[in-house]
Amino acid sequence: MKLLISILGKATGYLTLVVVLIAAVLHYLDYSEPGALPSMAVNMESLEEDFRQQNKSCFILGATGETGRLLLKELLDRNLFAKITLIGRREVTFEDKAYEKLIQEVVDFEKLEDHAPAFQGHDVGYCCLGTTKAKSGAEGFVRVDHDYVLKSAELAKAGGCSQFHLESSKGADKGSSFLYLKVKGQVEAEIEALGFDRLSIYRPAVLLVERQESRPGEWMARKVLSSCSFMFPSMSVPIQAVTRAMVSNTVLKPEHPTEILENKAIQTLGASPTK
Repeated sequence: MKLLISILGKATGYLTLVVVLIAAVLHYLDYSEPGALPSMAVNMESLEEDFRQQNKSCFILGATGETGRLLLKELLDRNLFAKITLIGRREVTFEDKAYEKLIQEVVDFEKLEDHAPAFQGHDVGYCCLGTTKAKSGAEGFVRVDHDYVLKSAELAKAGGCSQFHLESSKGADKGSSFLYLKVKGQVEAEIEALGFDRLSIYRPAVLLVERQESRPGEWMARKVLSSCSFMFPSMSVPIQAVTRAMVSNTVLKPEHPTEILENKAIQTLGASPTK
């Protein structure tokens, strides 16, 4: 038993060291790479009211995931849209009356072309769709994070959607030798090529969130990152800040059709008061 405890202690120590080293690299990258940093010299309350009066509609992909669930709640709390549609593989049951007016479209992601009508008539699209290689295997990861995401964006663009918000990842790079970052970078570039009037890409670092599903490695990383996040704010971000940033950014007017919000910009926008 003592030997087992000793081994576990050493393993935890090594993991902590690795996480800290990764954090240092992320900290360097966050302050060396350019990224959109929204100006907060605006009256957010006024902008939201103006947006609200336009009676726009939106859809959310991945509303059952960690980011998607909080994004939906944020949108409902701030009441920006006249209509919100959830597009997913199954219908979701909600107990709160605030969710009663939601529209749900059940689709088969392997046959998205058959569900083109579900993507029609929306002004804004939010994509929080994603999985992991550990959960779905390399092939499954590519199918979800690339194929499903890209095809959904194509159908949304064809259906009249003008504004698309994509949750990506810090370090996304189509030329990366790491599959995860390479796929994220590829889908970013391919969606940009579709020519949305506005494309907002969010690249958060490690998400600080208590997941519904158990991922021991991520749990340990979150504990370490949470304890030293004040020293290296670029290595992590609360998931609530990501969803607040996505909603707040919806009503802002970008300087360019495509904008990339790195972790620092997400924290700035996501931490700002909205009332």
